[in-house]
Amino acid sequence: MKTSFWNSYSNIILLLIGIFLGSVVGIFAPDLVVYLKPIGDIFLNLLFVTVIPLVFFAIVSAISGIEQQQQLGKIIGIMALTFLSFILISATFCILMVYLFPTETPSNISQVVSENLENSTSINDQIVGFFTVSEFYHLFSRQNMLALLVFSFLVGISIRRSGAMGQSFQNFVLSGNEVMKQLLLLIMKAAPLGLGAYFAYQVGTIGPQLFGFYAKPLGLYYIAGVIYFLVFFSLYAFVWKGRSGVRAFWKESILPTATAISTCSSLATMPVAIEAAKRMGVPAAIANVVIPIGVTIHKNGSSISSIIKIYVAFQLLGWNFFEPFNLLMALGITVFVSAVAGGIPNGGYIGEMLMISVYKIPPDVVPAVIILGTLVDPLATVLNAVGNILASMIVSRFVRIPEAILPPLDNPLK
Repeated sequence: MKTSFWNSYSNIILLLIGIFLGSVVGIFAPDLVVYLKPIGDIFLNLLFVTVIPLVFFAIVSAISGIEQQQQLGKIIGIMALTFLSFILISATFCILMVYLFPTETPSNISQVVSENLENSTSINDQIVGFFTVSEFYHLFSRQNMLALLVFSFLVGISIRRSGAMGQSFQNFVLSGNEVMKQLLLLIMKAAPLGLGAYFAYQVGTIGPQLFGFYAKPLGLYYIAGVIYFLVFFSLYAFVWKGRSGVRAFWKESILPTATAISTCSSLATMPVAIEAAKRMGVPAAIANVVIPIGVTIHKNGSSISSIIKIYVAFQLLGWNFFEPFNLLMALGITVFVSAVAGGIPNGGYIGEMLMISVYKIPPDVVPAVIILGTLVDPLATVLNAVGNILASMIVSRFVRIPEAILPPLDNPLK
């Protein structure tokens, strides 16, 4: 039991230790923080250069590896609409929460974080730069993340259109994807040291009031997450089968919820979630398709945390998060983080890279959003894992296909 707990929460525990030690140094030895900042910068630079090729390999391998199955056409279509609806609903709800309960930024924090802020360009140049670059090597810059995504999707589609001739290139992409995933996991082992050093620098530079700035969005996430879990999940169950659906959901969701909290892993919760959905009355064929795919591309908790992190980044910079353009881009980033980056280890960090690229913000805000993303992981896992059960229920509400037609699949993406 102790080993299982450590495996599930070691990342959070070690990060908290790193933050605590960094805070102590920042408060009692502020003159030393200037020597610690390079450690944090080294960690962030390693993270940046690893994430970029990982995004390319992950997206290309995912698109090129999906096989169309005619029998699953209708269920896949309804499932995609359900996933997208859930993600946008949770993101919009979080936007409303941060609007109603704003976070005040320490007066000196914007100047410290914005030292490396780039000059803004015209709106026309920004639109062009979002989707394309003028030179191939510019694709592999963290400032052009969205253009890299577009290119990766097109390459994945081209591999599928190439048939047997593209098999060798697809094997290369699959191998590169695995290698870069392992590299990212290796680099993230240094996160407590790197982020602890960066936190020491921020505390030493900004002051202890930084703790209050972090506490409010963290508390807001847990409050918003619990409300979403209780209210919206009940509403989804009601849409499925009325009051009987609500009763069935809360009766059978206890074990998946406990498993998600204890493991902090949507993948580990998946078998329990599938069995719970079947006991609720979801056809096995639908549960066996929707929930495994949802583990990768449907994350309600990640959607809420994405909005919180973008909002915090804007507060750090003193920008207005609630401008229409910023809100639309935040929703777009959230859909990507929840639906695409979910299958990548520590995929939330790719969302930070995309945020930097789209909004043209300095990388100094990355430690703040990484810390918040790690600390909200337990509740985010619950919302992600249990949300997949609700998605399978909604799909079964609108799709009436005899189970004999659909083969039970353990991994429909293969």
